[in-house]
Order: sequence, then C-alpha cells, then structure tokens
Amino acid sequence: MNARFELTGPQMDINSYPLWAQDMVSSCEDARRAIVSHDMWDLMIAAKLDPEATRNFMVGVWPVIERFPGYMAHSLLKTRFGRSPGDDLARRWLVRNIRVEQNHAEYWLNWAESAGVSREEVLNGQPPKGSQALADWCEEVSRHDSLAAGIAATNYAVEGATGDWSQIVYESKEYAESLPNQGRKAGLRWLQLHAAYDDTHPWEALEIVCSLLGTNPPVDQVEHIKECVRRSYVSMAITLDRCMDVAGTYRTLREVAA
Repeated sequence: MNARFELTGPQMDINSYPLWAQDMVSSCEDARRAIVSHDMWDLMIAAKLDPEATRNFMVGVWPVIERFPGYMAHSLLKTRFGRSPGDDLARRWLVRNIRVEQNHAEYWLNWAESAGVSREEVLNGQPPKGSQALADWCEEVSRHDSLAAGIAATNYAVEGATGDWSQIVYESKEYAESLPNQGRKAGLRWLQLHAAYDDTHPWEALEIVCSLLGTNPPVDQVEHIKECVRRSYVSMAITLDRCMDVAGTYRTLREVAA
C-alpha cells in the first residue's frame, strides 16, 4: 500500500517532498529553463519587443489567462470531500484560488492596454497561428486526465514557469519605464502579482500532487505526471515561439521534448 504523504519540512524546499517528486522536478528542469531563457523576455526587459510581437503575445497568451479558472474548475469537479486527505486539500485550495485567477484576467487586460494593445483586440483579435498549443493542452489535461495530472500540469508547471519569467520582466526598470506613466501601476499589476504570488502557489500545487499520489506511487503514475509537466513547458515554449515567429525554433523544441 502506498504511504500517505504529509508535508513536515518547509513547503518551498524540494527536499521536503518524496524522492519521486524530487526526481520529477529535476528531470524537467531543462524544459523549464527553456521558458525562463526564452528570447521573448530578453527583448521585453530591454524594451525592444516590437509592436507586432507585443500584440501577438498579449492576444496569443490570453486564452490561457482567460480559461485558467476553468482549468481549475475541471480539477475541482474531480474532488470528493472526505475521500482522501489529498482530495480535501485540493478542494479547499481550488475553491479559494479560482476567484483569484478571475481577477488576474482583468489585470492582464490592463497590462495589454498599457503596452499598446487594446482590450478589444485582446478579446476578439485573431491569435497567431499555433499559439493555442498551451491553451489546448491545459484544457485537455485538466478536463480529461486525473486530478493529480491536471494540477501538476497547470498549477505547478504553468504557474511555476510563469512566476519565473514574470519576475524577470517585473524587475526590469527599463521595461517599466517603457510603459506610459499614466496607468503604469495598473499595467504592471499582473506582473507584480505573479512575480510574488506564484512564488508559493506552485509549491502548494506540488504539495497537493504529492498528497494525492503518496510517497511511493507506481512507476507508471510518476512517469505520467513527469510527462504532463514536461508537456506544459514545451507547449508554453511553442506558444511563445509562435507569438514571436522565431525561425529555427522547432528543432530546439524537439530536442527539449525528447
């Protein structure tokens, strides 16, 4: 019988988690680094991202922002109160945070407007071809896969990598000063919240995943969770690539996926 997991050490210390989770995080680190080191952020923090790429980014990533409460709602529907400590932990956490994600959608629109992309364009503009990769994957895994897989792929992987890159951009004085002074504070609100908020949020998600699977789950379950996390990172990279239309990216993505 698989042993129950209970967090006893610091939540934000990977050594507080089962060995299988430590291995999963380590084995996916290369794919996560590909997000953090993406060319999008280098251009953005230098205030050199051109208007077309800025528009593509705001419009192309919007489906993920807009649907994120929905992904979490799919996960919530899979919980059953009293079935297990992991279910109860997931249920409380999801209920508490779904409304928070709704507020983040409004903050994204404020950021887009501050960056020169109208609300109307974000809501109704045509996203770049292929930029739906991340939104489609998050919808698939949260709707059709297990509770643990959905939370690992979205709340751990997507939000974790987002916390990494949003902090890089938020800390750039040059980028902040590239936004109009009027409305700048509101325009930076999404970045500000994710640079801090997502610092703990993915760790909370990882705790839930470990509580659901226990300390020694079957190998095939661990491999599946690992595959879902990696696919989230690769899908995010594809979405960013399509927003920038960077030449020669796909060979790199195939290498990361392998």
